[in-house]
Amino acid sequence: MAEESTAPPAEPGADHGCLPRWKVADLPEPLPFSGRNVIRTIGPGAILLAGSIGGGEWIVGPMIAVKYGPSVLWIATVGILLQMIFNLESVRYALYTGEPILTGIIRLSPGPKLWSWFYIAIAIAQLATPALALGCANVIFAAATNGLPAKDGSDGMPLLWIGYGVLAVIVVLLLSGKSIERVLERLSWIMIVLIFGFLTVVNVLFVPWAVWVETFWGFLTPSALPENVDIMLLALFAATAGSGGIGNLAISNWTRDKGFGMGAHSGGFGGVLAEGHIELAATGHVFPTTKENLRRWGLWWKYSLFDQMGLWTIGCFVGMYLNVNLASSLVPPDVELSGYEAGAFQAQFMAEKLWQGFWVLALLNGFWVLFSTQVGNIDGLTRTVADICWASWPKVRRWKASRLYATLLLGFMVWGVIALAAGKNALELFKILGVVAGPILSIAAVQILRVNTRFLPPELRPPLWRRIGLLACAVFYGAVSVMLAVDVIGKLGS
Repeated sequence: MAEESTAPPAEPGADHGCLPRWKVADLPEPLPFSGRNVIRTIGPGAILLAGSIGGGEWIVGPMIAVKYGPSVLWIATVGILLQMIFNLESVRYALYTGEPILTGIIRLSPGPKLWSWFYIAIAIAQLATPALALGCANVIFAAATNGLPAKDGSDGMPLLWIGYGVLAVIVVLLLSGKSIERVLERLSWIMIVLIFGFLTVVNVLFVPWAVWVETFWGFLTPSALPENVDIMLLALFAATAGSGGIGNLAISNWTRDKGFGMGAHSGGFGGVLAEGHIELAATGHVFPTTKENLRRWGLWWKYSLFDQMGLWTIGCFVGMYLNVNLASSLVPPDVELSGYEAGAFQAQFMAEKLWQGFWVLALLNGFWVLFSTQVGNIDGLTRTVADICWASWPKVRRWKASRLYATLLLGFMVWGVIALAAGKNALELFKILGVVAGPILSIAAVQILRVNTRFLPPELRPPLWRRIGLLACAVFYGAVSVMLAVDVIGKLGS
């Protein structure tokens, strides 16, 4: 029999990569695990869900279902499940260190001089253009005028000013709370209840049972892709069926600010219009793997599973199912949708068949869907860039974290005003998100695997099946990105 090793365990944080070493503290005790405390504790998943439902679920899902039928919905199943693993592995790092996963990635060689700039650039490329603010403007305009905006662009100026108003409201919301995460969480829960409540009612009222069944099996039955499928639309669907890129990475930022695990030692971003928030720490904390800390870890991990699997994952499936189910039943198959028009067709049908008030109610639901996603996108972009700067460059920390966040937010809003004035429609702007999302998910999945198998102690590292899941995520979204690149190059050459 081999002799038992008597070597002492590695000191916490001994391998800290290209950033300063973590501090060491015990893992805070979570609330006793119970159904009531699950509701009290979870929250980051609600923010991510509210920020997910406006893209794939309300815009792209109905478009692709009406165009190709339910046979392509299995792509959403694959995307959501892979992103669930991606999200949980991001959270794993945040629970152990109190840092967002991008800080862990920056610790990988060659450090901030490459990864900080890379992720700042790719976050701006994906989320800096506020496409869904223009989508909100279309919905508000349609509800107010009882008709869709003119396709010739003659309604462009009113839409533009409504979009500016939406951006202004978002800025005030994000700067007004003592904890930005807490403000987002409360807004997200309200919008989730409103959106899912309305969708459930109208599905029951208007969708035949045969369509319910056909849509359900579309999620579970893999099939060949339709001939002459729009690769751009397919890539957009695969990415936005869940959160799509930077949003997935930002789940660890919200987890930190919520105070999950070692995030309780880290503080978070507060609004500059409020006082009393805990200042953001420069580096995270890790804990020794004692018996007591591992017991607490197990409880934190349970809460994280409920947050991501029980709330975000199921919410994404239900949101996609209800939106696609409704569109498949109400939108004529020969209609070429341009995004937000799916909601308008549904609203018109419900108003004609049952009650005129459904026109406004359906469009109001569409507004909440798009608005919640735009809020999540803007905050996800701002806090991602702010966290990268905060972790990478000590001179930045001469400012307060809340001031850094506010400055970046206002800068992105100035760009948003310029981007909206460029004259593109909401769907064209939204395609930018899908194009960038695939490469982000593919590259970051490999990096997350490296971070969690290098910096975490053996007891906390992901099991083999989760490692395989991260690699599958990298392969799936890598393949989608390659297909899209080949398609774009082919069109340019033709």
